[in-house]
Amino acid sequence: MGAHSHEAAAKASALIESLPWLQQFQGKTIVVKFGGNAMVSEALKHAFAEDMVFLRQVGIRPVIVHGGGPQISAELDRRGIASEFRGGLRVTSPAAFEVVHEVLTARVGPEIASLINSHGLLGETLSGETDGLFAGTRRGTVVDGEYVDLGLVGDVTRVDPRPVLEILDAGRIPVVSSIAPDAATPGQSLNVNADSAAASLAIALGAAKLVILTDVAGLYRDWPDRESLISTIDSAELRALLPSLESGMIPKMTACLDAVDGGVPKAAIIDGRIPHSILLEAFTAEGIGTEVITAMEEA
Repeated sequence: MGAHSHEAAAKASALIESLPWLQQFQGKTIVVKFGGNAMVSEALKHAFAEDMVFLRQVGIRPVIVHGGGPQISAELDRRGIASEFRGGLRVTSPAAFEVVHEVLTARVGPEIASLINSHGLLGETLSGETDGLFAGTRRGTVVDGEYVDLGLVGDVTRVDPRPVLEILDAGRIPVVSSIAPDAATPGQSLNVNADSAAASLAIALGAAKLVILTDVAGLYRDWPDRESLISTIDSAELRALLPSLESGMIPKMTACLDAVDGGVPKAAIIDGRIPHSILLEAFTAEGIGTEVITAMEEA
């Protein structure tokens, strides 16, 4: 067999390996949280868009939820507005919120949609403010035992999935920015952690899976021991491990836990620094990253 035949056989074998996954997720919804390095590298952005279009083309219904941390920080710097994080969350003053809102809804969302649309007219942007998709409640955080007011920061406390379902049913890919109207203050919206928003949306959509792109290979049982990467963990073990994780990982793993607790069968964090990481995670038997499953599956 020549080199070309070997290569073709390897491609065919990879496609066949994906068959059980395609059968399992055919017609199902997968919520993907897009952020981190994957969001600032041109090559990774293009690969991500290709992955989303591929999934839609083979009959899976991807929904993208995005943050925009690097872009927001850069724009705040440009305007001379201080960036402050407490307990891993951005303190959001009214001036900072204006920047957050503008960057997410006018820049990041449309850019993701246009990358998707370069492969066919499929991407459609919306935010938690669109047709009552999200409602939020302001939240603070606790740092070293002290309550900290985070300003215009909230949690998603209600989801009406109809605007997203309409886009999915029309054959398109929803691109959702993590802004939520404040249920207590008409006319005011809140900056919501995109990992958390993605988990809330996955639950409301009855998604088959939540996938969160991160800047690490996955969850380690004993960091920095790279041999301790966890490929699968159940929700009970993750709940016990959560307090010992480093602060940047806590919102991501909490989102996975919330999703699984809310009825989403699987939630995974995967390394967004790897091109086509979503297809690798989906279509290869060993997968990549760390998958969270319900404790009952282990029993």
